[in-house]
Amino acid sequence: MILRVANPIYDSVFKYLVEDLRIAKILISALLKKEVLEVEVRKHEYTNGTRDNISMFRIDFGAKVRESDGSQHLVLIELQKTWLETETLRFRQYLGAQYANPDNIGKEESHEFGIPMVTVYLLGHKVGDIKEPIIYAVHKAYDYYGNEVTEGIPDPFVESLVHDSIIVQIPRLHGRINNKLEKVLSVFDQTHKDKYNRQMLNIDEDNYEDDTDMMYILRRLLAAASDAKLRQDMNVEDEYFTAIENRDTAIMNRDKKIAEQDQYITEQKNQIAEQNNQIAEQNNQIAEHMKTLQATINSLVNRGMSLDEISVVMGKTVEEIKSIIR
Repeated sequence: MILRVANPIYDSVFKYLVEDLRIAKILISALLKKEVLEVEVRKHEYTNGTRDNISMFRIDFGAKVRESDGSQHLVLIELQKTWLETETLRFRQYLGAQYANPDNIGKEESHEFGIPMVTVYLLGHKVGDIKEPIIYAVHKAYDYYGNEVTEGIPDPFVESLVHDSIIVQIPRLHGRINNKLEKVLSVFDQTHKDKYNRQMLNIDEDNYEDDTDMMYILRRLLAAASDAKLRQDMNVEDEYFTAIENRDTAIMNRDKKIAEQDQYITEQKNQIAEQNNQIAEQNNQIAEHMKTLQATINSLVNRGMSLDEISVVMGKTVEEIKSIIR
């Protein structure tokens, strides 16, 4: 059966979705590819409440994970979602704030170290020419010769200074479901977007009926679709992005017009420069011609010819002859 659910690409719906700690746990576990025992929302949630010039939703989680060897530890999850292409500086500034936050420092015996951190970027746009929808940028330690160092790694000191990143390109999902994470992220796949209402996705629940976690997520999105406040929030987001699109279109048209004007001015300058070159060449030719005439007239004068005789020979008036040799 086709379910008409709220589109989690919207900040308001996404916030509603991940506020449910069970869903947050499902998502984080799928992203980390590890068993997540506990998850909590850390203070504070950093949503873009001012709506300046771009939409970026941020929320921090603390997740207690179990490694394959049975060990358990806390991981900070810095989750950021954006619709529009974003300057990386914005991500770096936020990340820098998290590194500087004393709440993100843990204690081990007599030392204090930064809690290991993973940054997750859910992007509503494509990243360059990278075709893979999900990218894991994972740090490793190497010696001088490029050999991977494994002894003593991970180390609290090293983990305090570096972090892993997971980048999801939502436009590249395209119905692809080959693993648990892609299955969870399939609810973000915009190919399911309703033809007449982009606030809604049409999802076939039969594809998930054997997965209780996914059915729980769908039920949450179904509830969001019937929530009047969330629908109003989505309308506000649509109005905002329509204004952004109109602004960007106006800027694009303005830039195109300026580029066309600049090109026209450049062409005019080139034409003027060419004309100046032609005039200079003509002036040079005239000067050379005058030198030749002067040399010819002086030669005839030296031979004893009168100006009247030279006038007849050269087909010029006496006054013209005088002006040339003057």
